[in-house]
Amino acid sequence: MARATTRSQKAPAATQVHRHSQSQRTRRNDESEDEGGTDQDGNGDADGDADMDIADEAETETKRKANELVRLALFTEQRRTALRREDISKKVLGNNPRAFNRVFDRAQDILRKTFGMELAELQTRAGLDADATNADDELSQARNATGVKKKAAAVGSKTYILRSVLDPVIIEHAALTDEQILEQEAADAPSDDDDDDDDEYMPRFYGSLISWSSADQLGGIGILYTILALILVSGRVMSDMELRAQLQQLGLPPAGHVNFSAQSTHKTQSVETYLSTLIRHGYIDRTQVGDTKKGKGAKRARMTQADEENGATYEWKWGSRAQSEVGEKAIAKFIAEFMVGDAGDDDEDEGGRDRREGAGSKLERMARGIERAAGGQLTDVK
Repeated sequence: MARATTRSQKAPAATQVHRHSQSQRTRRNDESEDEGGTDQDGNGDADGDADMDIADEAETETKRKANELVRLALFTEQRRTALRREDISKKVLGNNPRAFNRVFDRAQDILRKTFGMELAELQTRAGLDADATNADDELSQARNATGVKKKAAAVGSKTYILRSVLDPVIIEHAALTDEQILEQEAADAPSDDDDDDDDEYMPRFYGSLISWSSADQLGGIGILYTILALILVSGRVMSDMELRAQLQQLGLPPAGHVNFSAQSTHKTQSVETYLSTLIRHGYIDRTQVGDTKKGKGAKRARMTQADEENGATYEWKWGSRAQSEVGEKAIAKFIAEFMVGDAGDDDEDEGGRDRREGAGSKLERMARGIERAAGGQLTDVK
């Protein structure tokens, strides 16, 4: 009887031990599921890792394509040609054109932080003409006053150029002459015995951080800015005959030549060829505006004489690249500073201050005169 009682007391105890071990195993399984977020087969971990791999792969692909776009933009800018969106899709995006915005934004970030440049979309001809017409138009002012909005013209051309985003103050200081740099440039210069190149094409020394001699063609840029200035103060449009007459007075007849530095592929170009180059690069436009033989009058009041070719009249305007890269305000400042000069800039006495103040008022008057000559409010880069 005593043995039976002992066996009956041991049975419940064994049962409790068995149940306790089962509950511990159950808790361990639950904890492993909670920590791993998965079932016994591990599918949850696999899905999470796969999502992370896909995201990393997409990020790597975006970065790679952005770098390709940066290289393409720099190469295109070296040739002074516009970069078309279809070229970006074909040469960079491939079979994923929907990634344009993502890749473009990443490339912009690289260009700004690394090269101090950005891709700017050029305007269409219609957009440029609309800006020139509405710059100081009374009807536009009336619409703005009454809140009536004119239907906007499509200004995006889906073509891009590279332009600087550096602060003008940085460029101004980088262009200042430093005596140490000037002495080093003179020491590194070839001797007089080295006469491989003509003296006309030998680089000049400026003693500045910006090496003008090996950068842009200063002579050609000077002529370009002069042409843009002539067109601007002629009411933003200039007849072909008038432009050529002005260039001839400046020593650039049709048979004349534009000289470039030794870094250029061509040391000289004829004036006609250089004008064609400026057209191809998008700085200026030459358009036919009428046929006088057929009684089709020109739309611009400044048209004075017909071109010899088939009796048609031609006119010159700013191109989309000039508007996006230079801007009317910068050309107006170029004109005003050239006309007024820099009187009293280096003087610290009272007379010098008076001369600077006088030059400042002259610059303001000159700027207002240029704006009136342009026919309306001047625009900045687009």
